[in-house]
Amino acid sequence: MQIVETANEGLKRAYTVTISAGDIASRIDSEVKKIAPQVRMPGFRPGKVPANLVKKMHGEALHADALNNTIRESVDGLIAEKQLRPAQQPKIELGDGYEQGKDAELAVELEVLPEIEAPSIEGLKLEKLVVPVTDEQVEESLANLAKNQKNYKDAPKTKKAADGDQVIIDFTGSVDGVEFEGGKAEGAPLVLGSGQFIPGFEEQLTGVKTGDEKTITVNFPEDYPAENLKGKEASFAIKVQQVKVEGETTPDDDFAKSLGLESLDKLKELLRGQLEQELSGLTRTQMKRGLLDLLAKDHDFPVPPTMVEAEFQQIWNQLQQEAAKEEDPEAAMKEIEAERDDYQKIAERRVRLGLLLSEIGQANGVEISSQEMEMLIRQAAQQYRQEDRQRFIDYVANDAMAQAQLRAPLYEDKVVDFLFDKAEVTEREVTREELEAAIEAEESEEAKPAAKKPAAKKTAAKKAPAKKAPAKSAAAKKDEAKADEAKAEAKPAAKKAPAKKPAAKKPATKAASSEKAPAKTSTAKKAPAKKPAAKKTSTKS
Repeated sequence: MQIVETANEGLKRAYTVTISAGDIASRIDSEVKKIAPQVRMPGFRPGKVPANLVKKMHGEALHADALNNTIRESVDGLIAEKQLRPAQQPKIELGDGYEQGKDAELAVELEVLPEIEAPSIEGLKLEKLVVPVTDEQVEESLANLAKNQKNYKDAPKTKKAADGDQVIIDFTGSVDGVEFEGGKAEGAPLVLGSGQFIPGFEEQLTGVKTGDEKTITVNFPEDYPAENLKGKEASFAIKVQQVKVEGETTPDDDFAKSLGLESLDKLKELLRGQLEQELSGLTRTQMKRGLLDLLAKDHDFPVPPTMVEAEFQQIWNQLQQEAAKEEDPEAAMKEIEAERDDYQKIAERRVRLGLLLSEIGQANGVEISSQEMEMLIRQAAQQYRQEDRQRFIDYVANDAMAQAQLRAPLYEDKVVDFLFDKAEVTEREVTREELEAAIEAEESEEAKPAAKKPAAKKTAAKKAPAKKAPAKSAAAKKDEAKADEAKAEAKPAAKKAPAKKPAAKKPATKAASSEKAPAKTSTAKKAPAKKPAAKKTSTKS
């Protein structure tokens, strides 16, 4: 293998690598020896087929495999020989004039990571803003939970059902006089005006009283999930068992038991724990942003443009998605377009900080154990269907880049925790409002070098959005877990035959970290058989 450097400018490198025809031929011969014992051919005993015939039978496939393997090993050899630290996967091109039996000439281009002097971690000073959880906060959370729980009580038999009332009904559905599967239920609860059932169903129950019987006619939507019901007219024979009106929910032991807890005290204990966890997450966000601001202030070095561009694209794509949801999408897009340069510099800052954290971690022996890595992979696999999970696990196990991308968020967290332990931390008790204001102020610091307008005037749409998990930094997650508000309203599936398509469940809300290390593009959201689109390597662990 011959290597000639053709470019060395900044962080960019380019090489011409020549692989001799003899090396490729030797690789093919080696592959022939491996597969020959399994080759079967009429007239020859198993394993006795001559090598030249094996080549004749499988020549094209053997050559392609040998060439690909030789190219991969040659590029690995180039990186090792030149002691390169690639920022992303090298770009490799095989010369147009290559033919079997000739030397292979490769053009290899890549960006390398900058040389970063490990910063001193002595003398770090951080302020930790702490919000104590008070009994008043717990009571307020309890009151809100009770308010959001629907509690219905029997109405007088003369009461006519109106929007917001709950009716308990038996119904039997039929199309062209024939009952259809799943169209029958007894004691099904339905809140009028909730939009739970198909259009026209609930409206025709307005005004019914306890004991009423009536038949209604509705049309199933054209996009209804059941093929045999799409667009069909159906009749429902209905008997109203009871009309109920919404009552006030009292937060007592019975209320706690309806949520699956032993007592009201246990419910309060759970709510207190959730508040503490939520506030702890906000405190960590504030501390991390303060730490990263300190690091950003004292370090400036060139960063690989491709990494910056990949980070910017993630920011930009999310901003576009958010703008599309605004009342005036066109105006929202114009607003973020005016700040494009700001977001480009935010992306550069994030990449630089990610590289810096990685350097600090490596210099101080921060590592991720094999057990932690295994848990990360299995957690990422959970978002796939059962039958695809093992494929994903196998894919990650054999792809170093996918492993690095999964490892990156946890590695950053561990480096940040390491720095927290080394820093001199001063605690200050504040209110929640003060803590959130501090986080907002620190968030604006990220864009300050490029800001064209005062940070206070920036709208939410102009802030660089956080990346989506799992790729995003997990350092400042906010666990807003609530007691299961849906338990009291859960209904058997069989009672929802005429229902519309179920709405997608909303994910748990998470507070986004203001800073993200680069090289965190999520592989978990890609199909197991495909490699991740954004290729960020060597920045983490």
